[in-house]
Amino acid sequence: MALLVYVDDIIIASNNEKVVHDLKVSLDAHFKLKDLGTLRFFLGLEIARTNKGISLSQRPYALQFLANIGFLGSKLVSTPMEVNLKLSQDEGEALEDPGLYKRMIGKLLYLTITKPYISYVVNKLSQFLLVPRVPHLQALDRVL
Repeated sequence: MALLVYVDDIIIASNNEKVVHDLKVSLDAHFKLKDLGTLRFFLGLEIARTNKGISLSQRPYALQFLANIGFLGSKLVSTPMEVNLKLSQDEGEALEDPGLYKRMIGKLLYLTITKPYISYVVNKLSQFLLVPRVPHLQALDRVL
């Protein structure tokens, strides 16, 4: 059995329905619980169950992120980072609003849960969070 608690949300997972039911009854005796049924969404993750197992998706989260920054209609690229791209802490003009860069990196870090192929580039770009510059933002735009 697995029990995951996040603030006021609880996820109970087990292969044994009776154990899950007994735990819910026990918890309900001490706390007011509301059973929302089968898990479908949790913290930006879309959860789907099939006969083959459980799949996770962040499609709604990713689409909302792209829509918020105006990149929803962007063209696809074959790689998330240009081959042999060299980024420096000193080259290029510093961004006027580094907060935007930091927020986008944070959202991309969360997307690496279901999109591990962007992990390397997000790691590289997160090394410039202190003073992000225009070339860093351009490289970040390619990931999007």
